[in-house]
Amino acid sequence: MILPTINEEKGVGPTIEAINKEFFKKNKWDYEIIIVDGASKDKTREIAKSKGAKVIIEKRKGYGRAYKTGLPKATGDIIVTGDADATYPFDHIHEYIEKLIDEDLDFITTNRFTQLHHGSMSIQHAFGNAVLAWTLRILYLINVRDSQSGMWIFKKECLNRIKPLEKFSNGMPFSEEIKIEMFTNRKIRSKEIPSMLRPREGKVKIESFKDGWKNLKYLFKNRIT
Repeated sequence: MILPTINEEKGVGPTIEAINKEFFKKNKWDYEIIIVDGASKDKTREIAKSKGAKVIIEKRKGYGRAYKTGLPKATGDIIVTGDADATYPFDHIHEYIEKLIDEDLDFITTNRFTQLHHGSMSIQHAFGNAVLAWTLRILYLINVRDSQSGMWIFKKECLNRIKPLEKFSNGMPFSEEIKIEMFTNRKIRSKEIPSMLRPREGKVKIESFKDGWKNLKYLFKNRIT
């Protein structure tokens, strides 16, 4: 499991604690938790380490940069991603992993809009996500309803079938970029599944308009190059 963090002392603990470790133990599944931290100023790293996570410090900025640094460090066969702010349902990841295995899939992305908990997403953010998802479907013919979801469950070997990670965006477009790579590759079996989003713990960092504009520009620029 890979979680990018920066000043997430309120959310990183609950996120890690939500994992159903008893299920993993019962089914003899080994797991590792990798935190890619952007030089947090609070107690994020200390809390993560106390919960058994391995912490990698990545001083270079960017959501995508964190994953480009963290993904190659994963040693397991299956990788799970998400934010460390308690918004994503890490208490259900064992079910998502089972679906990946049982349905013989390679890549799963989650649709948060299936169950948005009260206070989990602003109207502005929801509208921006809808525009981006619509644009993604039109330009790339990909049937994804939540193009910005950061929870993915996939086989690590899929990374060998797509373009090199270092060619991915260092910023927020990384999320839609990896979906484009996975869903347009005919050798990769991809699927979007219903999920949920809960209210975050800690301060909101996403700048809806600024980040949304970057993502929208990426979709058009990438399509014509």
